[in-house]
Amino acid sequence: QLQLVESGGGLVQPGGSLRLSCAASGFTLDYYAIGWFRQAPGKEREGVSCISRSGGTTNYADSVKGRFTISRDNAKNTVYLQMNSLKPEDTAVYYCAADHLCWWDPSKYDYWGQGTQVTVSS
Repeated sequence: QLQLVESGGGLVQPGGSLRLSCAASGFTLDYYAIGWFRQAPGKEREGVSCISRSGGTTNYADSVKGRFTISRDNAKNTVYLQMNSLKPEDTAVYYCAADHLCWWDPSKYDYWGQGTQVTVSS
């Protein structure tokens, strides 16, 4: 069974950092691009970042550019999202998703994790 499991969320003060992980089981992550999305209460799911299968291409939403870094370790079958300089507006449930290409449209992705809550508050 193909599964993605996110972890690393939590409560952090503004300006703090978190590192999210997206671990795959039941399939090899090498063949998939991985996107990170987030959804705040009452808002639509939005794309945050994406990394290509090789890791050679990364994309970021303007709102997180310069603060977030996506990376992957195919040997560990895991993708990471390092989030620095966090702001209250980054508060959301964060999801990772897998497809053969990077997309900003969440409907293009075949596989999703269950999400991890990130709360930025003092």
